[in-house]
Amino acid sequence: MKNHRVILIKQSKSYQLTKQIANWMDRYYLDAVLGLMFEGVGDMLTQLLTLPYIYVSAVKIKSVPLTLAVIYNALCDLAIGLVPFYIGSVLDFFKKSFVRNFRLITGFVEGDRDVIHEVNRKAAITAVLIVALCVVIYLLVLLAIKVTSWLWNIVVGLV
Repeated sequence: MKNHRVILIKQSKSYQLTKQIANWMDRYYLDAVLGLMFEGVGDMLTQLLTLPYIYVSAVKIKSVPLTLAVIYNALCDLAIGLVPFYIGSVLDFFKKSFVRNFRLITGFVEGDRDVIHEVNRKAAITAVLIVALCVVIYLLVLLAIKVTSWLWNIVVGLV
């Protein structure tokens, strides 16, 4: 039964699309070239091509840890690509996040223990970062409320 599921996933159009994207973006360096041509914007646009990886991991494979690991790789690639003065674009020649995501998906489907360990590690890091980001957003909202209240008291006091 498990082998049948693996075959179905690997034969799906979305899985095949992720394989093609990995080839074009990383093996033919399209990710880095677009980053060089359109500094900053090119990196953000190429990250749209991460959506098929997220679809495969979340919908086809139905794995939250794998989906978080794919997002982790994409965010790391975006952060590196956004380093200014074309340094990030040069680093993109070596990062190869699309190939890494494809390797994670393939290894996860095939039950590769090393890949599953890597997926779980990246998922945990991403989950912690998401919680930390929520705390930061909460604190910023509290700060905005305090500042708004303080400014309102000043304005009302002047009238």
